Amino acid sequence: MAPGRRGGSILCTASVIGVLSYGSPILAYAIFKATVVAAVRASAGPLARDRVRVNAISPHAIATPLTVRSMAEMFPDAGEDALVRVVERDWSELDGTVLAVEDVARAALYLASDEARYVTGHNLLLDGGFTAHKGVSMPSLEAEDGSGVRRQ
Repeated sequence: MAPGRRGGSILCTASVIGVLSYGSPILAYAIFKATVVAAVRASAGPLARDRVRVNAISPHAIATPLTVRSMAEMFPDAGEDALVRVVERDWSELDGTVLAVEDVARAALYLASDEARYVTGHNLLLDGGFTAHKGVSMPSLEAEDGSGVRRQ
């Protein structure tokens, strides 16, 4: 921070996959994006003393050329139209609504604006509810011998 200056906003780009990455085929990417969220939370408190707000935006998948190419590597037999459909319809929880790059831009403008002057340490999920209902697979509590008591 420059001497004598106070205030500002730092925006980081994370991802839904960093929040909900169970069984992710792109583990390194998921770890990196989860680390972005952790860094935002860790730095928000100390920087708030200088009126610097630190936030993250975690968008869901958008059917950009990069996303479609990456998915094609994971699903080589699928056509481009099918991959776009998966991103825009099958992964969407808001029926008929497709996340666009302009939605991410609007979120960034909000977090950088004075309208968000009291928002810091926040990870804004742009996922249309995708992470709201995804459950974590819990291990069975039943022991292998069927007794219902796990033995160590």
